[in-house]
Amino acid sequence: MAPAKVSGFYKHGNDWFFNAGLPSDLTIIVDGVNFHLHKFPLMSKCGKIASIFEELKSIHDKIFTTKLEEFPGGPDAFLFAAKFCYGIRVEFTARNIIMVYCAADFLEMTDEYGEDNLLLKSENFLHKNVLRNWKDCILALQSCESCMPRAEKLHILKKCLNAVSMMVCTDPSLFGWPMMMYGSLQSPGGSILWNGINTGARIRSAESDWWFEDISYFSVGLFERLIKTMEERGIRCELLAGAIMYYARKYLPGLGRWQSTQGGKARTVASFSLTPATVDQKVLLESIETLLPKKKGKSFCRFLLGLLRVASILGVNQTCQDSLERRIGMQLELASLDGLLIPSYSDSDTLYNTDCVERIVRHFVSLESGLTLFSPPSLDLESSPSSEPSRKVARLMDSYLAEVASDVNLKPGKLRTLAEDLPESSRPLHDGLYRALDIYFKAHPWLSDGEKEELCNIIDYRKLSVDACAHASQNERLPLRVILQVLFFAQMHLRMALAGCLNVLEAESAPTGQGEIAGNATAGQIVQRDGWVTVVRENRVLKVDMEKMRSRVGELEEEFSKIKQEMKRVTKSHSSLSSPRLVARKFGCKLLAKSSDAQTDVAGSTGPTPRPSVEQACSSRNSRHRKSFSLF
Repeated sequence: MAPAKVSGFYKHGNDWFFNAGLPSDLTIIVDGVNFHLHKFPLMSKCGKIASIFEELKSIHDKIFTTKLEEFPGGPDAFLFAAKFCYGIRVEFTARNIIMVYCAADFLEMTDEYGEDNLLLKSENFLHKNVLRNWKDCILALQSCESCMPRAEKLHILKKCLNAVSMMVCTDPSLFGWPMMMYGSLQSPGGSILWNGINTGARIRSAESDWWFEDISYFSVGLFERLIKTMEERGIRCELLAGAIMYYARKYLPGLGRWQSTQGGKARTVASFSLTPATVDQKVLLESIETLLPKKKGKSFCRFLLGLLRVASILGVNQTCQDSLERRIGMQLELASLDGLLIPSYSDSDTLYNTDCVERIVRHFVSLESGLTLFSPPSLDLESSPSSEPSRKVARLMDSYLAEVASDVNLKPGKLRTLAEDLPESSRPLHDGLYRALDIYFKAHPWLSDGEKEELCNIIDYRKLSVDACAHASQNERLPLRVILQVLFFAQMHLRMALAGCLNVLEAESAPTGQGEIAGNATAGQIVQRDGWVTVVRENRVLKVDMEKMRSRVGELEEEFSKIKQEMKRVTKSHSSLSSPRLVARKFGCKLLAKSSDAQTDVAGSTGPTPRPSVEQACSSRNSRHRKSFSLF
């Protein structure tokens, strides 16, 4: 195999040679690679080599061999400097500028050892080309890993980080996309063109997160340095949190499996030239935790819960895990149920990590109790706006208890501890607790009545709704003593609700001023007895129906009285008439005569008129009654 020659230099095995036709009189070893060179070109440009040669001059006569320990940039950087010393044309790029700069400083290639030496050229290229260009600055930072200590000492790293931070703070629309480095040539579809070739990258609008993708190619240490630099320059914590979340989701695959999928950002022109960094996930997570700002939000809380889940898998240090739990506890009211359902990855028998959730709840309670100490003493804790987070957490924990209650390995003591961690005032209703206990009793049928009664002591039966009381009174899984207590309080609540309804009715029937005062006071009492308001509302509807029925009965009574008066008037007019035929004629009726009556009249007219007897009077009255009855 023929040795590869590069610009007068060629490599043979692990050795580099310069094709000058003269034997080598200087051997320099860099990271196990031997460079067989000549003294004069290097000593004329490098102060370091000149000083070493002066030290070894008295010992060696012909060939000098030296080893450069911890050379910045390694063999590649030294080869670049050697080419420059031999007068071979070299090319400065964003990828090699930092290591060349550090190598020139290490070799002391200043103007003292030659005009326009390598150190000056490197410094000029860095300030005039790299620090003014977003893409080149990103590429330079990514390629400085091999010479990070030297770059830090020379403040090169700080200059690049400040340049990136400044460009992030500046609106990219003022400079083009981004920072006037990609030109204005675009394809008809809007993509960026490079030498007439469609790169696939699209020009971005002035979005605040346009830089997330490019800095996500940095190593963990460099990314950490950049975030701290941005924080010092006053970049908003929302942007910093967004960049950290984007970086974490990229290198922690377990973080994205359970979270809602987010569309990846389109690759920029800079990112096409970058290669993803190789990171240690455990180190990454511990570093990210220290970088996270003090921020609250639903998406941020969900991200913290995802970090905690991955942390339990990776086995991070206890300090990192405690800090994550404390951060989540500060905004537990924004958490979701699926985020709290963290599987148990340890040797625990339980399905979910209930110990972790218990610590999170205690952090929340300690924070809320601290806020309560500074609240006005006259403020009602249950109705104050500051109690809303506690009520949200109580509802969340009730749902969490209902989910973990089906775990057969969950101990009764742990369930009770999780339920009692929150203060009593955070639960206006205990329906959620009752539901969780019912699920737990169903999944643990072997529990004795004593154990069930002990668990049921966490429920305040006065805070059960009508539906919960109705269900509990017929629940065969509950102990008999608990059912009796539920029935007792259900009757008591019903009596109080009915009494409140009657008070409202009396208040409405009272005068206006007194009725409003009494009605407001009674209504406030009823509202406090949540769960029984439905009964009062149904009673009010019943009262409206009763009022309608009462008005209808009044109308019917009025019509009946009118009919009765008409009947009396008709009766008076009938008694004043002498002949029934007049009455019949008045009402338009025809009087029907019977044969027996006619015969009686004829017989009475022909015979002598005797003295009327009792029988005749009776028959006369009967006939008159029949005549008058036929009128109707």
